Amino acid sequence: MKHGYLSLAVACALALPGCTLIPDYLRPAAPVDAAWPQGAAYAPEQPAAGPAADFGWEAFFRAPALRRMVALAVDNNRNLRQAVLNVEAYRALYRVQRAELFPEIGVEGTQSRQRWPADYGSGGGGGASGGSSEGGQTSTAPKPEAFIQTHHSVTLGTSAWEADFFGRIRSLTRQTEEDYLATEEDRRNVHIALVGDVATAYFAWRTDQAQLKLTESTLASYQESLKLIEASEEVGISSQLDVRQAKTLVDQARAQKALYTRQIAQDANALQLLIGGSIPADLPAGLEVKDAMLADFPAGLPSDLLLRRPDIRAAEHRLLAANASIGAARAAFFPSVSLTARAGTASRDLSGLFDAGSGTWSFVPTITVPIFTFGRLRSNLEYAKLQKDINIAGYEYSIQTAFREVADGLAARGTYNDQLKAQGDLVDNNQAYYELARQRYDEGVDNYLTVLDAQRELFAAQQQLLTDRLQQLNSEVGLYKSLGGGWERNGVATTASATTP
Repeated sequence: MKHGYLSLAVACALALPGCTLIPDYLRPAAPVDAAWPQGAAYAPEQPAAGPAADFGWEAFFRAPALRRMVALAVDNNRNLRQAVLNVEAYRALYRVQRAELFPEIGVEGTQSRQRWPADYGSGGGGGASGGSSEGGQTSTAPKPEAFIQTHHSVTLGTSAWEADFFGRIRSLTRQTEEDYLATEEDRRNVHIALVGDVATAYFAWRTDQAQLKLTESTLASYQESLKLIEASEEVGISSQLDVRQAKTLVDQARAQKALYTRQIAQDANALQLLIGGSIPADLPAGLEVKDAMLADFPAGLPSDLLLRRPDIRAAEHRLLAANASIGAARAAFFPSVSLTARAGTASRDLSGLFDAGSGTWSFVPTITVPIFTFGRLRSNLEYAKLQKDINIAGYEYSIQTAFREVADGLAARGTYNDQLKAQGDLVDNNQAYYELARQRYDEGVDNYLTVLDAQRELFAAQQQLLTDRLQQLNSEVGLYKSLGGGWERNGVATTASATTP
């Protein structure tokens, strides 16, 4: 009869894998518009062939040197390696929690030896002191000797296995699984951020190199102008004021040269940290900052963010984990049934341990019914529900943040081309202004101060053009990241989340 109860309990516990008290999950509505913003800052979107997340970074980055650095970073970056190991740790925790669904079966072998007094358990009347013999002499019976018992046993069984009738353990297992999946999405988010960081660091490095090259050529021009003015001042054509103004421009250019020299070294240090080692000596020749370093990609639809942004998917997995914790808190109100069952053999002699008739077994079901918990269970349930509400707010905020990032990127895309075109025209105008001022000075129409002013304006416009181009590149990379791009190297990315281990 007891074997029948054990079989029934095990069968019920294992035959109801989906029987939990987890609330039905309904994905919260996205608190954003169904279309991207429209207006003067936004260019008309072309029909998208597919989400930007499907656009691999190897196709997005056109500079061979940049592609080489991104590949090195993916292989060697320590922050990404830490994220990968964190996923492995959560996978192990999931397996630990999942193991509680099954009874832990083990074999135990024991040997015990115990010494007992001879009169142990005799009821206190075992002595022979009250008798008398012939002749009036009292005889004393010999004192009984103690005895030793030896016991051998081998048992196979399980101890305190909880039969999960109300799904408490299954709810906790689901919660741990969702935490693991959220960590996997965090790893993808770190991967995408790393790809973007390498790109922005590379662009800063190349831009500062271009700024240094421009500064060196401008400094050489300033120094040549200074020599001409000093020569003119010696013959009385120019004044000491002209000389001081020319020296001011030279000193400013020297300071700019030191600035960009320092920034190039710091940019290289940042790249080395990201790629996890030294910059390769055989790095392919890089494109110029003005070249087409990035490929075009579609923005897609706002609904794509829910499926392709790792941070949004991680937030939803944490929401599902909080939802599962409610099921565990609900199950705690119901009785808990645990089973202890053992079967084996026992004998006083080791040689008789496996003889016929030496078998033993035990079956101990235990039921625990919560009666007075002084509000602990109800408070745990209330806390679980509040955690779900907190995670709903976090999930919705992650969607709003993603929408804002994409909208900012689209606004940048719609305006930077015009800004760069205008800044390029300004550089051309300043170049013409400088050449005209130099011609008028050579003809004796104007003094050299006009030439110096033209040089200064041209240098500032050229610097600003490089800065604007860097900001445009960074904004395109930011838009690519905000749309979920950068996870795949090439080919088509998958929309499926991490698989359950």
